[in-house]
Amino acid sequence: MNITLIFFLGVVFALVGVVPPGLLNMTAAKISLKEGHVRGIMFSIGVCVVVFGQTYLASIFARYLSKHPEVISVLRGVALVIFILITIYFLFIAKSAPKQQIEPKMKSKHSRFFQGMLLSGINVFPIPYQAYITITLASIGWMSFEQINIISYVAGAGTGTFVTLYMYIFFFDRIKDKSFTSQKNMNLIIGGITGIISIVTLINIIQDF
Repeated sequence: MNITLIFFLGVVFALVGVVPPGLLNMTAAKISLKEGHVRGIMFSIGVCVVVFGQTYLASIFARYLSKHPEVISVLRGVALVIFILITIYFLFIAKSAPKQQIEPKMKSKHSRFFQGMLLSGINVFPIPYQAYITITLASIGWMSFEQINIISYVAGAGTGTFVTLYMYIFFFDRIKDKSFTSQKNMNLIIGGITGIISIVTLINIIQDF
């Protein structure tokens, strides 16, 4: 398996997971705006250090699951339900929800690097997300669980996360003015992505029968 392809797959799926406005990317952008790009970048590096670890754990977990297909079948069923519910939420519910802007107050005197690690550590979503993605990639032959492939994918995931956070830092002046006014479009994009993942998951489940 081409490790370059695996690396870019890690980048792409990390982008998909981090692009929607959330605590980590909005915090990185706001730190940069108030304290300068250097501090925003240090926060982002702290986030990515934890993402490396989370993605590696997810890949190891996925490798274990790949040897227990009966467990994978159950998890795929659960994942299908979850992704369908997320799709329904973003396509039909979130678009009509009242807009809320959360202003996280960052008063810690500690390094922004460790603050990034802390907030990223609290966010455990990447572990089940990346575990499912790596299992899916392995099932369609785009990835294997050899150590070099896992490391390549982890490096891609960390890089993709940093690129996304840096984009939020660089374009924050535009984001702060337009991100919430275009939230409906963002919800449609997220709903479309999770809808596609739901269809792929359903096809994999049907093929197993």
